[in-house]
Amino acid sequence: MGEAESLKWYVVRVVGGKEKKAKEYIEKEIKRLGLQDKVTQVLIPTEKVYQVKNGKKVSAERIFFPGYVLIEAALTGEIQYIIRNVTHVSGFLSDRQGGKETEPTPLRAVEVNRLLGKVDELIDKEEENITPFVIGEDVKVVDGPFNGFDGTIEEILEDKKKLKVMVKIFGRKNILELNFVQVVKN
Repeated sequence: MGEAESLKWYVVRVVGGKEKKAKEYIEKEIKRLGLQDKVTQVLIPTEKVYQVKNGKKVSAERIFFPGYVLIEAALTGEIQYIIRNVTHVSGFLSDRQGGKETEPTPLRAVEVNRLLGKVDELIDKEEENITPFVIGEDVKVVDGPFNGFDGTIEEILEDKKKLKVMVKIFGRKNILELNFVQVVKN
């Protein structure tokens, strides 16, 4: 029974918006104490999204689970204590019984594979639309001559990455054909 067999994935709660800093601090602390064999990976699952800003398509990273960081670790009491006391970390995700926190709950292999698989899948993809849209959904136009107009999705042209959106212009309903990145959900 080797040490590698006791490595499991855990979810660490961190201050929202400070995920990258928390990851950096955890990694520094583990390296400083020479515990790289006990905590092998610290991961923030992210995805690449595309938005329109000032008429230009810009790519950005979006965090899947804001306020959480994943770690692969062999959680002895010492490791658990060290991670809990890192700046921006508020503890582990665990089962609560009677309002009292229990031992950290490791993620099941199925969950880990799905998360890591999803992350790998998104890295492989060239472009992914910002959000999937649904017919009948209310959207706001954020780019182009109809910037600021609200409308309803009438048709989705998946192959062209375009939407047909019904908007009211001067009291009359008109259909606009817009790119996915030109609208956001209301």
